[in-house]
Amino acid sequence: MPQLRVLFATSEVYPLVKTGGLADISYALPNALREFDIDVRLLLPGYRPLFAQLALTSVHENLPLFPTLQCARLLQGTLPDSDIPVYVLECPELYSREGGLYQDSAGNDFADNALRFGALSKVAAMFGRQSLSTFHPDIIHCNDWQTGLVPAFLAYGPNGQARTVMSVHNLAYQGLFGKEMVGLLGLPPESYNMYGLEYYGFMSFLKAGLFYADWLTTVSPTYAQEIQTPEFGYGFYEMIKYRQHKLTGILNGIDVDNWNPATDPHISTHYSVDNLTGKAHNTRALRNKLGLAQAKQTPLIGMVSRITHQKGLDLVVPIIPDILNEGAHIVLLGSGDKDLENRLREIAKQFPEQVSVNFGYDESLARQIEAGADIFLMPSRFEPCGLNQMYSMRYGTVPIVRNTGGLADTVVDTTPSTLDKGTATGFVFERENSSDLLHCVQRALLTYRDKNTWRQLRINGMKCDFSWHTSAQQYVSLYQHLVS
Repeated sequence: MPQLRVLFATSEVYPLVKTGGLADISYALPNALREFDIDVRLLLPGYRPLFAQLALTSVHENLPLFPTLQCARLLQGTLPDSDIPVYVLECPELYSREGGLYQDSAGNDFADNALRFGALSKVAAMFGRQSLSTFHPDIIHCNDWQTGLVPAFLAYGPNGQARTVMSVHNLAYQGLFGKEMVGLLGLPPESYNMYGLEYYGFMSFLKAGLFYADWLTTVSPTYAQEIQTPEFGYGFYEMIKYRQHKLTGILNGIDVDNWNPATDPHISTHYSVDNLTGKAHNTRALRNKLGLAQAKQTPLIGMVSRITHQKGLDLVVPIIPDILNEGAHIVLLGSGDKDLENRLREIAKQFPEQVSVNFGYDESLARQIEAGADIFLMPSRFEPCGLNQMYSMRYGTVPIVRNTGGLADTVVDTTPSTLDKGTATGFVFERENSSDLLHCVQRALLTYRDKNTWRQLRINGMKCDFSWHTSAQQYVSLYQHLVS
């Protein structure tokens, strides 16, 4: 079979620009695909930070995007620490601005996000139609709503040969915009109906991808089942259920070379499953850095998370005093809901040597928390896959998770049976309430006092294989199926 060519269209990629797990996946999966001799290349928006990090050359001038946008061109560079080509859509009017990738400095969505990511989708579709001589992909792999219009552009124009895969990393983000954007983006009026782009009076980028893509994937087998139910389907469950014969749940992996406590340059002391001594050194260093009391027998609970309802932070805040009374300390890194942030800030002031709250995102601190915490807390209401629970186990930090999505697929609850089998890796609770969460924390803290059992939990987690190899193999099989 000829070498498969894949264009991986994404709105963010580590280490160039990152707001969440999509960036990690957009780096790790293409690299893993290379092991299977896939010619994979990335397509990204031309955000301002990229130009200081990549050596870029122009490959196409004056890309025809929309009548109001004649400034775009396509540049090419190489992903850092890799040989993967990266195409960058340069359009200063859309991408060169202050703020984040999707929101301004005040946390408001950019008003022109439909144009910004409609442009990205349109250029990906140009690749699919083979109207750009640079690269002719067999597969366009789309990721979340930001690239959801790619299959729609291909459906309403010269189709070309490329097949489309739409990966849903989080169904809650649906890319909703006014219906007037349909025409402004160059899509025909007939595309705006319940069997197309229309979603309760809005245009939905995500629905476009779900409806028109040749195949759908989600980031864990459990989440693939959950999104076919009213509770997790966010209004799309009937359509997804209708397309279930073209839906596959493929568990995300992690970059085990990048996330490795034996080599991680961000942590104070390296360690491994064969020598856990350095784990305690990282705990002391983290406590010292954040001004927490040095309490050798006191477990440290870590969180790296968006501070949102979805992530279950509203379940955590009311029981923090109870957790402290149980004899644990807490460190948190993240940002999000301002009311929850304010409540966390007050708790940290009240307990300065027991609670450390750090707002924003800091890659080094995130890794230091993974290495220095004894327990990692992920009480998500829903979690399509989740990466931090896998990072935690890789770093010998025992996760507490809710039984949902990828958390259910990766963490094995600690019970007498799973301890006997040697499969236990963490603690799992069912219902989304603070009482059940607290009970689960209490179970974990009780087990922590049994040093032999706790050491075994750490070792079990560190021995789990969460590499991308198996996941990438599943994607390769899917690509081959689509082009055969």
